[in-house]
Parts: sequence; C-alpha cells; structure tokens
Amino acid sequence: MKLVPRLVLAATLTLGFATVNAKYASAAIINYAFTVDSPVTKGNGFFSFDDSTFSNEDNPVATIKSLSLQFDGDSTVYTEKDDTKYPEFPLVFPTTFLTGQTSLALDYLFNDKSNPSSSISYEIVGKDFTIFSRTSPDAEPILGIVSYTQIPEPTPLIGTLFACSLGWMMKRKVTSMKKVRF
Repeated sequence: MKLVPRLVLAATLTLGFATVNAKYASAAIINYAFTVDSPVTKGNGFFSFDDSTFSNEDNPVATIKSLSLQFDGDSTVYTEKDDTKYPEFPLVFPTTFLTGQTSLALDYLFNDKSNPSSSISYEIVGKDFTIFSRTSPDAEPILGIVSYTQIPEPTPLIGTLFACSLGWMMKRKVTSMKKVRF
C-alpha cells in the first residue's frame, strides 16, 4: 500500500512542476493584454488573433480578430472596428524591443470617439503610443509607451489545480487509513 501514495505524490509533483514551467500554449488563438501610458492618459486593453494567419513575408503580420481598449476614467471602449483602415487593420506583428525582449505588437490607428467633433487621433505602433491632431499639423504630438503581456491559456492552470487536488485527496486517504489501523 505504500507504493500507491508515493506514485501519486511523484505524479502530482511531476505534473505540478511541468505546468509551472509550461510555455504558452501553441493554440491558434493568441491573447494579449496591453497598457498605454502617456502624460495625458492611461488605458488598458486586450487583443486576440489567429497565429495561423501570419503572412509569409519578411516582416509577418496578422489581422486582429478582437480588440478592446478603454482609457482610465472614460467609459468609451475602442474596438478593432474603430481603426481608420478597418478591416485590413489593426495588425499584430512580431518585434524585438531595445531591451532584447521579443514580443508581439500592435499597429492600430483610431480617432477620439468620446468627442466626435474632436480632431484628436491615437496611434499605437509597437511600443509607441502617440496622440495627435489631424487638423493642426503644427500641434505638438503627445508621446507615450505601450507594454504587452501574453495571457496564458487556462489549461496549464487547470492541470496544476487538478494535480494539487489529487495529491491532497490521496494524502487525506492515506492519513485516514493510518488512523483506522491504530
């Protein structure tokens, strides 16, 4: 009987360590979160795309399937349909930042829809976030930065939870069996 609890413990630890060090899933739909930060505004967003749609060019791009962005303190939600060149844009492309970090980045240009009479536009290209006026070419653009984080698939997290739960149940069973013997 001592062999079964040890095998369960070994399997639990193996699954736990395997899922902790797991790389992001190679599923077709990839999800990213991003933040924009400038002296004037900040915001958070999400986008997803099908990685099998990357073009076969020197600089591959894929069209965004779903995007949402909301600036802090503003109820307006910007989507992929707000890009000025929709449906060909927004795009996602692989890039290597100056820090050496490889990531995916956006190419997204959209107008201020919280104030339709405004001539303000926003542009995200890689790590650069720009706010500018479409009607005043002499106006100074406002610059900011964009940061990206890939959202992991839920499967490794569920596997870790399952492995830990199984180990905990087996430990309780072994403990209760030891109590019955005395």
